[in-house]
Amino acid sequence: VQLQASGGGLVQTGGSLRLSCVVSGIIFSSNDMGWYRQVPGKQRELVGGISSGGTTNYVNAVKGRFTISRDNAKNTVYLQMNSLKPEDTAVYYCVAYKIGQIAYWGQGTQVTVSS
Repeated sequence: VQLQASGGGLVQTGGSLRLSCVVSGIIFSSNDMGWYRQVPGKQRELVGGISSGGTTNYVNAVKGRFTISRDNAKNTVYLQMNSLKPEDTAVYYCVAYKIGQIAYWGQGTQVTVSS
């Protein structure tokens, strides 16, 4: 199983980025997916998720700014990030769930928001 995240980079405050995570080795359309992020020295934290049926949920810190979507034909989950803030700076990871638990992690992509 591989989860290959990409799309990170350096952006100014107020800017946008779209992260992608291409998944292989599982039946993608059947899996709930999610995004986490981690700042050095802190624990990884949930950003949000999307069910196999397309229902999304987000933590309060990103609601209204971030959007998770999926394209089952491309085995890809996306994280659209708008109105970025310096506190969004982190390494972002995609995850695949299995029976409600995180089963697989991607390798992470760095997002840096400059003030």
